[in-house]
Amino acid sequence: MTKKRLIQRIAFITFGLISLMVVGILFAILGFIAIRGIHVVNWEFLTAMPEDGMTKGGIFPAIVGTGCLVLGSIIFAFPIGVLSGIYTNEYLKDSWLKRFIRMMTNNLAGIPSIVFGLFGMALFVNYLKFGDSIIAGSLTLGLLTLPVVIRTTEEALKSVDNTLRLGSYALGATKLQTIRRVVLPVAYPNIITGLILSIGRVSGETAPILFTVAAYFLPKLPSSLSDQVMALPYHLYVLATSGTNMEETRPMAYGTAFVLIAIVLIINTAASLLRRYLNKKVKMD
Repeated sequence: MTKKRLIQRIAFITFGLISLMVVGILFAILGFIAIRGIHVVNWEFLTAMPEDGMTKGGIFPAIVGTGCLVLGSIIFAFPIGVLSGIYTNEYLKDSWLKRFIRMMTNNLAGIPSIVFGLFGMALFVNYLKFGDSIIAGSLTLGLLTLPVVIRTTEEALKSVDNTLRLGSYALGATKLQTIRRVVLPVAYPNIITGLILSIGRVSGETAPILFTVAAYFLPKLPSSLSDQVMALPYHLYVLATSGTNMEETRPMAYGTAFVLIAIVLIINTAASLLRRYLNKKVKMD
């Protein structure tokens, strides 16, 4: 075996071991949570109200609250993020302004989530007088996921072959018609995939909702956008850090963690399957 082949074989084995190690860490985390939490999860745990200071009962209000916050944040972030991505990639020429916007978007994506929580509390809770409410939490989470949606939209639009745009222009279509009828249908699968993946991130955030919407113990469902709600991440945080009844709350904490991870895995799997389906549909059309 020559020296080049030996180096190539060593590099191949090294990269393979690193990949297996990453996968092994993922399965170790999932296995750790599943072993300790799956026996807690049953129909009553998923559909019942919490009782006795969250030491008994279920997590149904936390599941509903998480769903409300995710839905509200996506309703806010998706239209703004997609339109911003379209403007940056399709309308804005390559200039210092375009580079500045992209740099600021990347910086916004790197801001710690707790900073978004403090900003949301100052702006939505206090200044705009929304109080601790679903609308304040949803807007804060929407700001958090906005740069992800913008960058995902930009990358999806970049992946569209430019010859499709030129062909549309050659047939007499305007830029708006080209974007709406040619570019977006091709980029649509990747845009939707980015949206679904951002849902997975939002559903696990704790710091932003800690300052804007999350309730410690609220065994009822919300009736309006001005209500506080329980949420799975904050519920898990409270159960894991509570100084009382640790033996009683620990199984519920693992059960909550298992449900939260299951939701994120389902969302990510759905994103992968949906992208594959939409890509096939685009190719068939």
